[in-house]
Amino acid sequence: MGSRVLIARVVARLAASFLAVFVVVLIALDAAEFAYLARVQHDLLEPLLGTPEGRAVYDAALRRIGIGLALLDLPLLLVVGAASYVLALFAVRPLVEAREREARFAAEAAHELRTPLARIAGLTQSPPPDALERIARIAVDAAQTVGDLLTLVREETVAARLSEPVDLASVARTAVAELARDGVRYDVAASDGAWVVGDERRLRRLADNLIENASRHAAGTVRVEVAAASHAVLLSVEDDGPGVPDAVRARIFGRFVRGSDEKAGTGLGLAICRTIARAHGGDLTLEGRNRFVARLPPFEV
Repeated sequence: MGSRVLIARVVARLAASFLAVFVVVLIALDAAEFAYLARVQHDLLEPLLGTPEGRAVYDAALRRIGIGLALLDLPLLLVVGAASYVLALFAVRPLVEAREREARFAAEAAHELRTPLARIAGLTQSPPPDALERIARIAVDAAQTVGDLLTLVREETVAARLSEPVDLASVARTAVAELARDGVRYDVAASDGAWVVGDERRLRRLADNLIENASRHAAGTVRVEVAAASHAVLLSVEDDGPGVPDAVRARIFGRFVRGSDEKAGTGLGLAICRTIARAHGGDLTLEGRNRFVARLPPFEV
């Protein structure tokens, strides 16, 4: 509630500032227009200004000019006041979004770190022989969670920062070569000419996360395919594991959603992947039970 009140105050002050600037400009214009019209009336009535009747006509003309300007200014002030408020809302939108991201990050980090901290505290109460090793593993997992959260927050704030041609097939092959696990066979079908436009580092993270996720859940085989399709380049990663459970299919790209509880991971990888794909003008979808497909705009010469 405090954050909302602060933002409301900022909007109100900013709108008041915009309106104040307009009022100052409007007063200056009104003064100039009044002076001009008064001069015109003076010139027209100059032969009669020496008489009481002429002076009365001149004064009445000035009053009509002033009332006319005021009546013209009133709707302008109402319109500009509303426009100032809307403009202020747009101006503070980045602040609102930043506040929301900050609050979401704090809440999620606190939620996810509560369990590992409790486990570490429990291990220190009556430490078993392998307490230090277990604490180290818990700390590494917690650090990975925080790192993934920070990555997700950063990815949500920007579009693709670089617009350079990227060979998505080469990105996929490199990712497979560096992430290959013992006991898992990787079938790679990457067509030449599958070029996209974007940030190679972030697209590499997209491929890494998808392949690493499939490797964790595979029974023995992961298939990676890169191909040019109509108006898009497709990166699909599929494993031969049991697939995404029906209970979580609808929210599989949400934060901290895991396909199966017994598998390692922070539950943020797929959320990061979809955010990266969308930042590049594409999207990431789940097809079937275990095939993730990223569709990205192609590079056009």
